[in-house]
Parts: sequence; structure tokens; C-alpha cells
Amino acid sequence: MKTLPRRGTAFDERMVGTVRLAGEAGVRAVRLDLTVRADRVLLPHRTTEARLHGRARIDGMADDPAAAGELEISPVARRRIRYRLEFAAEGRRLTLDGWKSVSPYRPLTSMTVLPFTLAEDGREVGRGTLRFPLTALLPFLRSWRFARPDLPETDLAPRWDGTPGRTEVWYTTLTDPASGTGLWLHHELTAPADGSPVRSHGWIAHFPPGAEPGHARYTAPPDSASPDSAADRLRGKAGPYSWDLTERFTGPPLHTFPRWAWRRPLLPAAHMLPAATSRYTGTVTHPGGELRLDEAPGATARIYGHGNARRWAWLHADLGGGDVLEVVAAVANRPGLRRLPPLVFLRLLRNGRSWPRRGTGSALGAFRARIGLPGWSVTGRTALRRITVTVRQPEDRTVTLEYTDPDGSKAVCRNSEAADARITVERWWGRWHPDGEWTLDGTAHAEVGTR
Repeated sequence: MKTLPRRGTAFDERMVGTVRLAGEAGVRAVRLDLTVRADRVLLPHRTTEARLHGRARIDGMADDPAAAGELEISPVARRRIRYRLEFAAEGRRLTLDGWKSVSPYRPLTSMTVLPFTLAEDGREVGRGTLRFPLTALLPFLRSWRFARPDLPETDLAPRWDGTPGRTEVWYTTLTDPASGTGLWLHHELTAPADGSPVRSHGWIAHFPPGAEPGHARYTAPPDSASPDSAADRLRGKAGPYSWDLTERFTGPPLHTFPRWAWRRPLLPAAHMLPAATSRYTGTVTHPGGELRLDEAPGATARIYGHGNARRWAWLHADLGGGDVLEVVAAVANRPGLRRLPPLVFLRLLRNGRSWPRRGTGSALGAFRARIGLPGWSVTGRTALRRITVTVRQPEDRTVTLEYTDPDGSKAVCRNSEAADARITVERWWGRWHPDGEWTLDGTAHAEVGTR
């Protein structure tokens, strides 16, 4: 059984102020819009380490939306809340270092005023003060969120109960940040509809940059209901490939379909991720040598249902900083549903929050998919937000594999763990305003399936 993410805390914070740079007579305006994430519940009597992500702005000098750093929250034990944030400014890397000195005699001031220094390569280049504005109080209070309780065992354990006509899938996709190599590990259990013996099998696909991808299949004993993994470990062998990886969950669970659809298999199939993001460390042996992974980003996902869709498209896009986009667009293979347009299930996890808020939000809203190769797309909107997703799977970075459904019919999957994707999000404030844009070159995980 894999270790689940610990309960955690997240919140948003905005601070404004000024800084006086070395050699300048005046001051410059400063603004920080930060998201704070801790891996455990924040309690005031203990010291809690957290991560900072957000936007750092200095008037006329810096506007970095990818600022990152650490936060030490220790209002009682050490009587301080210390910030350390790194960001880009005119081609330079600056470090903001400061702390709120918590005092029981002036609690309001000590908790809302942050004196800080700016440094470049360890050399001080400025000093300033940031304050928590009163106008930010309500958004700050509303932003607090806590991780859901641990998933029940049934969400991670094998689902198949011996019923004929079912398919259960575990798959892991990841990208090595050092080399740009993509990997796809797939394990599948298929229980034929006619009651014949269960098929348990899988494969590995390897996507080296600048070279043709390769893959190999393996078979497992008929009673093998899950991948060869234990206690956060993924191990296996297929042809000239072998792998031994540890998996560390780094994000909350993500139900691409409605949560009830996973626990009550009423739909043709359901899809979910035990953790929206994970990190992988270990080795993979392939025909060209050995790949060593160190905290490579990716995710493991699960599927349970009656077989593959009539046609489908899938995307897993790691957007950085714990943010992720998961998309499944599919046409069911059941009679009467085959002629319908693709149903879109889309979940954007950003700053610890999922959009649409409910799993049915994209399926029942104005979301559309155009499925094809080498490119496909999804567009959609809710009342105040809209999204455009375009995916490109170049032929030389795509593998083609065949599936067999429980009823014996065939489907063909074209998968790339080195795909390209562009994602834009806009928000409505009287008119549409940009709210986020990401471009993934060769690091998106995607596939298209057809009959």
C-alpha cells in the first residue's frame, strides 16, 4: 500500500510595502502575492516549515510570477515568522529575507509587519518593510484550506471483485528533468465478459529526447491483481527493460471524474489520481543504458470500468509548484452513446484548489473537445473562468499500442510522454482577463485512443 499525503495546510497572503536599494535616494514599491503550503496542520505552539510560491514585484525592477522560497512559522516556540523568497529582477536573482518578530504585547503590529533585506549572491543590496493590508484580511481568511483526510484503503487497493467484463488499470507517467526522458509504466487486469481466465499484463514505454521511443510488454500471473509494487516501490521487467523506483506522493488526491463515480461504478469507467503530483527516484535499464531518476515529477493514475471508450483523449500536465491539469475527453462505447460528442472531464488544481469545483462541472458545462492527431484541443468555461488547452503529439514522439476489451473488441492507443501542450486560463471581471498561461515543450503526458 502506498503512503498517502499527510494532512496539510495552505493559505494565500498579500503584503505591500517599500524597499530602499543601495545607492538610491528614494524608495520603490514592493508587493508580494504568495501561496503558502505546509505538509502538516499548522498549530501555533510548534514550528512548521512551509513552501512559498507566488508573484514578487518591485516597481520598475521586478515582476516575477515564479517566485519561490520557504516560510518558518513559529509564533510561540521561536516567536517569529521567517520568510525567505527568491525571485528574478532584471536578469538578477534576488533573495528577500525577513521575519515578523511576534510579541504578546503588540500582537497586531508584530504579526502584520515584515522588515526585510534584499541580497544578491549573499551581498545586501537593499532594505525595506512589508505590511499586511487590512483590505487583504477577508481574502486571507477565505483562502485557508486543509488537506482532506487520508483516502480510504479502497481508493488504492485493487477494485476488481471477480465480476466478468471489467478492466482495472494502474499507470505511472513521469519526466526526467535532467535528460528530458519520458516514461510510461502500465499495468492492466482484464476480466473477459465470457468468464474465461483473467489477463494480467502491462508494458513500459521509453521516450528519450531526440530518438525514437521504444516499448516492451510483460505478462503477469492470472491472480496478479496489481502491479509489482509494495510500500511506495515500483519494480518490474519487460524485455530489455527493467525498473526499480520509489514513489513519493506530493499532492492531494485528484478525482478527474466525480468522486462518487470512483466509489460507485455506475458509469462505463472512472478515473482518479491517488495524488495529483508525485516524485520518482531510482533506476530504469533500457537498451541504450541506464537512466537514473532523482525526484522526477509525474503521477500515478487509476482506471476502473467496463473497457475502453469508443475514442478518447487524455492529458496530464504538471504545471509546477504543485499545480496540475488533468483532462479526460471520451465517447462511450455503449450503444446509443457512440454518436454523441466527447464528454469532457477536466480538473485544474491550482494553489491547492480544484476547478471546476465539482467533478461534474466540466462534464455538464460548456466544455468541448476536438480529438485527433497530431493535435487535439479542449475548450470550456464556467460562469467566471474559461480555459483553452491545445495538445500536440508529434509522430516521432508517439508509440502505438493495442488494447483488448473484456468483450474481445480492440482499441488502439497512441501515447506520448513527450508531448507539447499550451494552456491558457482567463477570468471574467467585466471582461475576460488573463489568469494563467503555461507552455509545456516535450514534458506533457498525453494520448489519443480510437477504434
